[in-house]
Amino acid sequence: MTSESANLPAAVDRAAFQAELDTLRVREKAHTREGDAIAAARRRLPMVEVDASLELTGPDGPVTLLDAFEGRRQLIAYYFMWWPGHPAADQCEGCTWVTTQVRELSYLHSRDITFAVFCQGRNVTYDTPPAHPYDESVRYRDFMGWDMPWYSAHASLDTLLAGREIGLFHLVCYLRDGDRVFETYWTTRRGAEAMDNNYALMDLTVYGRQEPWEDSPPGWPQGYGDYTRINGRPSPSGRGSRPGAPMISPARRRYIRKEAAT
Repeated sequence: MTSESANLPAAVDRAAFQAELDTLRVREKAHTREGDAIAAARRRLPMVEVDASLELTGPDGPVTLLDAFEGRRQLIAYYFMWWPGHPAADQCEGCTWVTTQVRELSYLHSRDITFAVFCQGRNVTYDTPPAHPYDESVRYRDFMGWDMPWYSAHASLDTLLAGREIGLFHLVCYLRDGDRVFETYWTTRRGAEAMDNNYALMDLTVYGRQEPWEDSPPGWPQGYGDYTRINGRPSPSGRGSRPGAPMISPARRRYIRKEAAT
C-alpha cells in the first residue's frame, strides 16, 4: 500500500455509503436551519447611527460614507488591512484571499446592496499613516485585477471602527434611511468567511481545507496552513514551494493559524 492510498476513507458499497451520508444529512439540515435562525436574529438586531458625512477617498478625491452607497439602500464594506509602503507581495494574504472572491456584484445590486472595499491604510502591527493612502492602495486593486468600488477609509477610521481593533479586517453592514446612515451588523476573523466560497466548497471534500487546525483523520493532508501567493496574487497551484511565493515570517504564520481557529 502506497502512502497515497493509505490516506483514504474506508471503501464500502453504495448502500453503506448512503446510510452514512443520510445520517450526516440530518446534522447538515439542522445546521442549515440553525443558520436560518441566526440570520433571522441578525435581521432583528437594533442599529446605531453613523455620521453620514464621514470622509472617504475615492478615485475623484474626497467623498462621504453616504456617497459610497451609490444610491442603494444598503452597503457592505470590507475593511482591508494594509502595509503602508510595502510591495504587493507583502500585503495581507487573508484580505486578498477573501476579496478576490467577491467579483460579480450584480446579484447584490439586484437586492439594493452595494459592496465596497474600505482600505484602512494600516494594520494591527503597523499604524504609521501612509503619505497617499488611496493612491497607494488602489494600485493593489488594479494589480489584482479587481474592479469593485475601492476607497481609502484612513481619514475616518477611528470613527468608522469605533470600539474595534483598528487595523484588523472587518466586514460591516450599513443601512441608509434618506440621508442618514446606520450600522446594522459587523463581524471579523472567521466571520469574514461569508465572502469565501472556496472554503465552503473545500469543506465538502474529503480532505477539507487541508489546514493544520482542522479535525481530520490521521494521515490526511494538512500542509496548507498559510495563504499562498505568487508575486502578490493567489497561487493557482496552492503550492508554497512554487518559485516566487512570498516567505511568511513564523510570527505571521502563527497569527494566521490562530485566526483560522477563532
